Amino acid sequence: MAESNIPKRQAMTIDVEDYFHVSAFEKQICPSSWSGQRLRVDKSTRRVLEIFDKFDISATFFILGWVAEACPQLVKEIAAHGHEIGCHSMNHRRATTQTPDEFRQDTEQCLKLLQDLTGDPVIGYRAPSFSIDDSNVWAFDVLQELGFKYSSSTYPVKHDLYGVPDWPRFKYQRPEGIWEIPIPTFYHWGRQIPIGGGGYFRLFPYWFSKWAISSFLSAEQQPYSFYFHPWEIDKAQPRVEGASFKSRFRHYTNISSMEHKLENLLRDFSWSSMSRVYAIK
Repeated sequence: MAESNIPKRQAMTIDVEDYFHVSAFEKQICPSSWSGQRLRVDKSTRRVLEIFDKFDISATFFILGWVAEACPQLVKEIAAHGHEIGCHSMNHRRATTQTPDEFRQDTEQCLKLLQDLTGDPVIGYRAPSFSIDDSNVWAFDVLQELGFKYSSSTYPVKHDLYGVPDWPRFKYQRPEGIWEIPIPTFYHWGRQIPIGGGGYFRLFPYWFSKWAISSFLSAEQQPYSFYFHPWEIDKAQPRVEGASFKSRFRHYTNISSMEHKLENLLRDFSWSSMSRVYAIK
């Protein structure tokens, strides 16, 4: 395919949550104890802002409502830096564990908080742990009714916490009227390889990620989106006791090299916010 058809800019996204919010540690750290944990997200997110300023890029920050309540000035500063603000739920409860009414209440609370803090509409949503699947497609109705224009809440891979392998891989409009932007995968060796970021990006050597992203862009002629969390560049975060080996491996692998790899990624590709890259207004 023609080189000129490759999208020039890709979407950079950050899920703003702290180390103790992640689903992998939910058995060790329950939500009722979050307020007693050592808060790291304010400092680590400000470091992300410094890095983005260094490379002069804009991005989309999907912010957890709990973080917005704990760090309201941080939300205002993210918006003041010119970044897009998105909703990442109020309390990082997976959508698959909620009833429609619970999901609506949780999402609406976060939406109102973010809009009150920034004074701007919030049009993008990302479910915790990409937790919209075949079992809760009603979530798209709720999002559309609340005024969201797009969601990035699905991952077409097989994973123990998320994923519907046969769902669409590229931006598409749902019957409910909302746009869904799945996390990218690269079809190779007869399977879908997850290349959207997070733990996979930390696990793979950077040369592989660069090759996979470049190959995706060349083969698919579709925009690429990347996600990570502020805690992934926080080498000094506390270690959670009692978690399984799998959870600890997923969370801590290569955190010490993440910032360097991220800077390589920012240098090698051109980035902007999700709504701009995917032309959603």
